[in-house]
Amino acid sequence: MKKRVALIMVVFLLSALAISALAAGDAGDPLVSLSYLTGAFTDAVDSRVAERLDAADIASAEDSGSEGGVHIASSWQESRLKAQDVLLGTTGSNVLVLAGGMEVSFPAGTVVDVTTGSAVPSGTALSVNHRYMVAEDTSALFTVTSKTAVVDYQGSYAFSLSDAVDYNAMAGALKTMHLFKGSFTGYGDGYDLEVAPTRLQALIMFIRVLGEEEAALAYIGSTPFQDIAAGSQAEKYVGYAYSKGYTNGYSATAFRPSQAIPVNQYVEFVLRALGYSSAANQTVSDALIRAQECGVLTAEEQAVLQNGTFLRADLVYISYRALDASLSGSGETLRDNLLARGIFTRAEAQNAADMVSDSRK
Repeated sequence: MKKRVALIMVVFLLSALAISALAAGDAGDPLVSLSYLTGAFTDAVDSRVAERLDAADIASAEDSGSEGGVHIASSWQESRLKAQDVLLGTTGSNVLVLAGGMEVSFPAGTVVDVTTGSAVPSGTALSVNHRYMVAEDTSALFTVTSKTAVVDYQGSYAFSLSDAVDYNAMAGALKTMHLFKGSFTGYGDGYDLEVAPTRLQALIMFIRVLGEEEAALAYIGSTPFQDIAAGSQAEKYVGYAYSKGYTNGYSATAFRPSQAIPVNQYVEFVLRALGYSSAANQTVSDALIRAQECGVLTAEEQAVLQNGTFLRADLVYISYRALDASLSGSGETLRDNLLARGIFTRAEAQNAADMVSDSRK
């Protein structure tokens, strides 16, 4: 990956020189019009960049989402990225992190935090919702330091993608199979993978993985939990799960829907979905160990999940991996079970599988 990033950086430096030469006006026309920028200017730059890409033996991409190609975004664009993905920018490029963590590095020159009006040193961790601009004669690398991130960018750019776990693709795959819907957040597809899941969100995910969401939404009973509003959609999910014996709540009268859920409690939910546990089993501290014994998680996955903050990205990961686990007392996987019950179609299952290309450790 470092070799690929270095190669693209060379292309960036060469394309920056081409852009500088092409953008220069004369005394009679010192400014570049929008029509020129999107027409002759862009065509000329693309031609110069393509020549450099061919010489460097990099495949130049026609669409702005392809890896390796150098592109110009005349308006703000948004992308979901994963750990160690790199966004490369040159003079005039703008970057704004909407969620997750990124840091910027550059061998020379200046990157400015436009929000605060100050230059930042190489190696700076970017602040969320701050706009950063790459200054004159500078090429910078914006690297994702969290499991996932959502970033806006404008100007010249290229991506160098890592082989890290693609939680974003897994979220998209689960959504394709109607097992994940995200939130109402207006960016990052509403996935909110960068935040900790609540007890209510985890319960809803558990019910979806069971393939019982329609039954839950049709529930007309109540719950004994005083912190669940009567008549709310939450009452349907929680009431249904309580009536089925899937959950006993936090206490006899409280569910604590907004409280963050630890990883072992969500893994316990997944084990119940697979038939390896029940609400009667109150020992959840060893849920990760039992998940490994049942083939839901590998030893390495268990070790990773035991450390760090449990995020919605991890909730998605566990749910996606559970699809390949066998139901208790059966050789049938959860994926095949849900398919047979019509929760998703075979075409949707194939589309979902095509989204996730990383290998399991």
